[in-house]
Amino acid sequence: MTSAHTIGLFRGPEITPWLDDVARLRVAVFRDWPYLYEGDADYERDYLGAYARSAESVFVLAMEKGEVIGASTGLPLADDTEAFRRPFVDGAIDPEDVFYFGESVLLPAYRGCGIGHAFFDHREAHARALGRFAWTAFCAVDRADDDPRRPADHRGNEVFWRKRGYERRPGMTMRLPWNEIGQGEVDHALTFWLRPLETAR
Repeated sequence: MTSAHTIGLFRGPEITPWLDDVARLRVAVFRDWPYLYEGDADYERDYLGAYARSAESVFVLAMEKGEVIGASTGLPLADDTEAFRRPFVDGAIDPEDVFYFGESVLLPAYRGCGIGHAFFDHREAHARALGRFAWTAFCAVDRADDDPRRPADHRGNEVFWRKRGYERRPGMTMRLPWNEIGQGEVDHALTFWLRPLETAR
């Protein structure tokens, strides 16, 4: 598909007007495999609140005709909750050294247009410009390969992430509950992927 999208960058307090748009995208995109997330407005407000409170957070938004079609987020890990910081503390990595990428969510019709790379490029550049981070990191939910709910045509993002220089860190795992479609609240394991953040060129 040819997309006439634009990319907008919003930092710190600038993100506040976009919280509802990102919440809606999270609910829409994470409803699919592998997250199977049953949207929860209270959870969204609580989760995105950490980004609204962070002076150095970033939203990278893909837009078409004024509508947000995709979003990726980031903030210093030290500004996130203890649950996100704990695997780094336990792994002897100082959370102060990590810029955390919250998510990249993009409506299916706009995938394959290079937006995913733009999301990573802009977040990495934002973290680099802040000048004090040694790592960028994100986490992804762990699902069994033989889970019967896994769509036969599902293609994971692991190859893309590795090409971007990220490495999955077994053992650096957090637990996070959310309402899963048809299941109610379920406790999930999410494992972190890390990349050393090179110094500014």
